[in-house]
Amino acid sequence: MSFANPDDTPLRALLDRVKTIAVVGLSPQPARPSYRVAQAMQRYGYRIVPVRPLVDEVLGEKAYASLADIPFPVDLVDVFRAAEHVPAIVEQCLALHLPAIWIQEGIVHEAAAREAQAGGMTVVMDRCLLKEYVRLFTT
Repeated sequence: MSFANPDDTPLRALLDRVKTIAVVGLSPQPARPSYRVAQAMQRYGYRIVPVRPLVDEVLGEKAYASLADIPFPVDLVDVFRAAEHVPAIVEQCLALHLPAIWIQEGIVHEAAAREAQAGGMTVVMDRCLLKEYVRLFTT
């Protein structure tokens, strides 16, 4: 069975209930897509939590070395890492019982996406969080 993204209604519901987004691979460099997407989502009212080792903070928020280091609940994990890193990120999400993962546009790992779904997570893959937010809420 191949992976399929949720339709617009569940996507809207997901983005309505999400308040805190952990961004795995959030770059401190303003020119990077991860920074621009996270900054825009922060401006739309979401709390952004950088997950990136060796960085103290990004966008005015304390950075954490791993998802397990975040000491408060996270509603969505937004992944800006290469596809080969996705299975390990999914394993962390499942171990932490996180509810949803968004694997950014251009990143595809079907087996990991299906594993996350099978574990009860809401999964979006190969789509840009910001583009989808703008499409669903600002047009």
